[in-house]
Amino acid sequence: MIELLDRKILNYWVSRGVEPRPVPGIVNEGPKACLINGYSSSGGDAFPYYFRETKLGTIIGTRTWGGLIGISGNPSLMDGGSISIPVFRFLDTEGNWAVENEGVYPDIEVLDRADLVVKGEDPSLEKAVQVLLEELKKNPPKKLIVPPAPDESKK
Repeated sequence: MIELLDRKILNYWVSRGVEPRPVPGIVNEGPKACLINGYSSSGGDAFPYYFRETKLGTIIGTRTWGGLIGISGNPSLMDGGSISIPVFRFLDTEGNWAVENEGVYPDIEVLDRADLVVKGEDPSLEKAVQVLLEELKKNPPKKLIVPPAPDESKK
């Protein structure tokens, strides 16, 4: 998902009478926000960590749980039960143990207060919309101007 969100337009293909088509075909170059909270764990810890590392946008909410440790390949017991044993752990690119028991902190802390959520409000989402609209005002999308096709008849 991070790679998809981080895609940049490399070029356009222009056909007569058709809007220019970007390559790659699916790109979002607009501002982005990532919503997190204390229920985010495992991939919900990794995703905002990668979101921050790639500088994709603003992280909004409350610190993630910090449950990013690998449980994999543990066999089932004969009685149908199981044992979960961590077998791998998160190491950042600087050689530091990270995220596990720590979580990912937001850039903007917003509490999703229960009284507001019950009323149908979503404080984190509302803050994200506000932040993204402000970013769009500061950096509106660039309109592609297609020049006239070159006149190849004179070569």
